[in-house]
Amino acid sequence: MKAAVLQDVEKLVVRQGPDPSPAPGEVIIRIKAVGLCGTDLHIYRGHGNYNLDAQGRHIPLTEQPQILGHEFSGEVVEVGKEVTDLKAGDKVLCDQGVNCVSVGRQPLCPYCATGDSHQCEFYGEHGITGLQGAFAEYIAMPAPNCLVLPSDMPMELAALVEPVGCVLHANQQAAKACARYTLDGDERIQNVLICGAGPAGIYFLQYLRNVLHFEGLIMVSDIREINLDLARKFGGTAINVARQDLREAVQELTHGEKIHYLIEACGNSVIFEQMPSLIRKQATVLLYGHGHQGRDISLLGNILFLEPELVAAVGASGGFDPDGRPTTYRRARELVNSGTIQVLPLVTHRYQALEEVPGAFEQDFMRNDYIKGILTVY
Repeated sequence: MKAAVLQDVEKLVVRQGPDPSPAPGEVIIRIKAVGLCGTDLHIYRGHGNYNLDAQGRHIPLTEQPQILGHEFSGEVVEVGKEVTDLKAGDKVLCDQGVNCVSVGRQPLCPYCATGDSHQCEFYGEHGITGLQGAFAEYIAMPAPNCLVLPSDMPMELAALVEPVGCVLHANQQAAKACARYTLDGDERIQNVLICGAGPAGIYFLQYLRNVLHFEGLIMVSDIREINLDLARKFGGTAINVARQDLREAVQELTHGEKIHYLIEACGNSVIFEQMPSLIRKQATVLLYGHGHQGRDISLLGNILFLEPELVAAVGASGGFDPDGRPTTYRRARELVNSGTIQVLPLVTHRYQALEEVPGAFEQDFMRNDYIKGILTVY
């Protein structure tokens, strides 16, 4: 099969490789659509490496090249001998995380048993931790990781369910926190600041407005006006930090109250320098962005002094339905297919062949008009 292989930092090459074959509990999927994600870019640039050996050492790309791509959908073309609930021709989207339920491991590890499958003791992730991703013609996936699409759901829509699932999981993590300010407690959240109007930031905004029905002030900061236009469209108050000081804007918009709930979705570590002057004491801070590089960790000192509730969230774990399928992905699929959370208005760049993917990483991600890219192969 053909695949786009990351052979080293910023060295992405399309080449031929062996076709995958299914293990007894797996299916082979012909890839139809793949979202290009900021996490892919972090790995491509060398700002993140999540492929670790048994001792926790980062495995260099030169030692183990990777096929990226973890937001995807496709068509089942072959099933393993133990698979009874999927068949060739089924159109599916996938949870890229491999956990105890994925492989039929019993007993479940403590994390899978409590619905935190993304922290499975034996976890692996296609396109992230070294397992083959979807920038390829075919991929082998555990059958429990595959959700059959509604008949009216386009492949490109299905591929973008994964990042919405991540946002659902992140908000669930924040809701579980023992925070001072909550959406339904005695001291309610009056305002939210979303740092970053990329895809994640816009999905967070839509989730707060359309799913949680939060009616308070939601500020969204970014330097790109095209992204901020989307923030305004979906009910956010835009702050262009290329034109206005973020701290001054927050002070003015909150009338000196400062931020009750801050969502860091920008992957820019400068926000940690600004955070002490942005958040209210004992605010909730959701750490969602990745790729922070080049900052001294001591800058957290003034943040910790304010005793915020720091919440970390990664991926789209959230337990399993009775059939072993991922609960969060099913919920995200419903929200995307119903239009409750809109994903296609964020797509600014479309690609129709694997050969176009290297150029997307080399050039398009840096374009001022780029928000989200998707590869579709029909």
